[in-house]
Parts: sequence; C-alpha cells; structure tokens
Amino acid sequence: MVQRLQDFLEENISYLKDNGLYNEIDIIEGANGPKITIAGKEYINLSSNNYLGLATDADLKAAAKEAVDSHGVGAGAVRTINGTLDLHDELEKTLAEFKGTEAAIAYQSGFNCNMAAISAVMNKNDAILSDELNHASIIDGCRLSKAKIIRVNHSDMDDLRKKAKEAVESGQYNKVMYITDGVFSMDGDVAKLPEIVEICEEYGIMVYVDDAHGSGVMGKGAGTVKHFGLQDKVDFQIGTLSKAIGVVGGYVAGSQQLIDWLKVQSRPFLFSTSLAPADTKAITTAVKKLMASTELHDKLWDNAHYLKEGLNKLGFNTGESETPITPVIIGDEKKTQTFSKRLMEEGVYVKSIVFPTVPRGTGRVRNMPTAAHTKEMLDEALAVYERVGKELDVIS
Repeated sequence: MVQRLQDFLEENISYLKDNGLYNEIDIIEGANGPKITIAGKEYINLSSNNYLGLATDADLKAAAKEAVDSHGVGAGAVRTINGTLDLHDELEKTLAEFKGTEAAIAYQSGFNCNMAAISAVMNKNDAILSDELNHASIIDGCRLSKAKIIRVNHSDMDDLRKKAKEAVESGQYNKVMYITDGVFSMDGDVAKLPEIVEICEEYGIMVYVDDAHGSGVMGKGAGTVKHFGLQDKVDFQIGTLSKAIGVVGGYVAGSQQLIDWLKVQSRPFLFSTSLAPADTKAITTAVKKLMASTELHDKLWDNAHYLKEGLNKLGFNTGESETPITPVIIGDEKKTQTFSKRLMEEGVYVKSIVFPTVPRGTGRVRNMPTAAHTKEMLDEALAVYERVGKELDVIS
C-alpha cells in the first residue's frame, strides 16, 4: 500500500474510533427476520428495514425459485441490449398500477434511482431545491446533475416558498425542481406534501418524492404520495424494493413520457445489468400481495404503535416520528454507542446511529418494528430497554 494512503487510513480510522463514530459490521447467520443470530447468539431484531416481513415470506421464496427454473440466475445484459425479460415488463406494469401512475421503471437499487433520475433530467442550467435532511443518494444525485443545489430548511414551508420564489424570479435557471423524502429515515417524520405541491404549482416547479421509507408503509401500502391523494400532482415517485417489499432494487414511477426518457437517458439503466429473474419475480409477487390485502400493513402499524407507546411510557425521547420508524434519542455519540452495545448484550439488536448520518449531539438508536414481530418479542425488548435505560441514566 502507498504510504500516503496508509497514513490517511490509519489517522482517520483512529479518529472515528476515538470519537465513537466507527461502526462495526455484524454478520447475520441465517435469514433477516424478527429474530436473528449473530456469532451463535439470538437477538430480537429491531434494526431491519424489512417492514412487512416479506424478506422471508414463503410466497416470495417460491416465486424466486420458480423464476430461477424458468429464466436462470441472471438477466445476461443491460436492459437496452437484451436484458429486458418478460418478468421486468410485468414488474414495471405492476409497479405503475400500485403507485397510480402511467408507467414505472425498475433499477438495481434505490440509490441508483436517485443517481439516474435526477441527472437524466437536471443539468448545470437548472436549480434543485433540496430538503436539508434528504437521503445521501439524493445529495449525490443532485451533485452528479451539476445543477445549482439550494438547501431548504427541513420541512419549513416558509423557507421553501421564499427560495422557490427567488429561484424562479431570478431568471437564472431553465428548470427548477424540489426534492424531498416522503418519510425521513432518521426521525420518522412525513413530508408536508399538500403544502409542498401547492407552493411548487404556484411557481411552476417540478416535485420529486423519494418514498423509500413510505412505500409499503404509508397510504395503505401504496406510499406517501397516495396517502395524500397526490399521484397526479407529483412528477417523480421514487422508491426502494429492498425495504417493505423485502427484496432488492428500486423504481421511478411517473408519466409515460418521463419513463420513456429515463429508458434512453439514465445511465444506471443503460450501463448496468438488470435485476436478476428471481428478484424480479419475487418483487412482483410482493407488490401484488400488497395490492390484494392491507393485512401486513395493518399489523406493522399495530406493532409500531405498541412499541412507541411502551418506550414513551418508560420515559425515552422518541422525537417527532409519525411512522413506524422509532428513534430513541440519546444525544452524546459515545453514550449512544454504549447504550446500543448494552442493548445487544441483553439480546436486543438495535444499532447506534451517530454523526455523520445524523447531526452531532443527536445520536440515537433507531427501532424498526415490523409486521413479523409478536407482542411477546416487543414486550421482551421493552423490558431490556427499561433495564439498560436506568443503568445508563437515560431514564429515571
């Protein structure tokens, strides 16, 4: 290794460890369900994004096996050469129906969606208004586009209106877009989409919603945009297929014209092999399951309310969450790491989240109850929270 590189890595890794910012990666032995096994020890799993428990669903596993038998293990090419299978076509039609749009396009990940869609539409002659707490993939997609990035205070409609007016009336930009998460992943709050749409319509601004944590969770499963009945008002609906859907990948849903453009201009679609057959068929099965019944969605919310109410009664600070995402905010980074470590020692798997994922001084552990948890599991987790919280003087 070149000495300069070695010096850089040693210095910066040591800094992260000394300041409680270095995150150890654990290896799960087996499936990622409501309980997991790490190094031979079983834990109640409250860190997964597997909201509806579909990652281990029997119907999805059967669909994946069937697709391997009928279509093999890989798509064999990028979509524009000969990597578009009938399975992909069925998936995209199903996603469009699910999201209430004319069309949809599937990508290899949710991160890829933001890299693809933003840079395919926006350029150096445009401006992007972006909520300050947007996901890292949105930030990177905006940078890739080379558009002017204008940061908007989090969910501050007065600030959005002011900056929208300034951007449009400046005459400097050909196009202006506003981008927001539908559900913000660290705090669990929901974007004020009705107000956002009203402001953007007033100034002729495109609306782009990344609903990674809303799809399968909000709007009886169909997402945050549908929750507010704004399918015809939001230009871009982005989502992941690896959280509530339980598999892997992402999608953009919108007008037929938009999707046609992305199929010929978005680089991840043009230059990366498409989703594998097993993943594609499993995703389609999951989406159809959500369209047919709200049972899993309803169970998720029941468990989320149960856990959140229990934590609040114990005296923990769960912030302003409006969704199943349930942070327990500790504050100090090192204390947050210690809190997470003690929870794990007691059999509850909840990872610490600290700077730079969240601002300094707002360290937290983020709980993700799912439809697969039982009340007995949640009661056991709450008992552990009470013991560790009192031990570390987080609660009295």
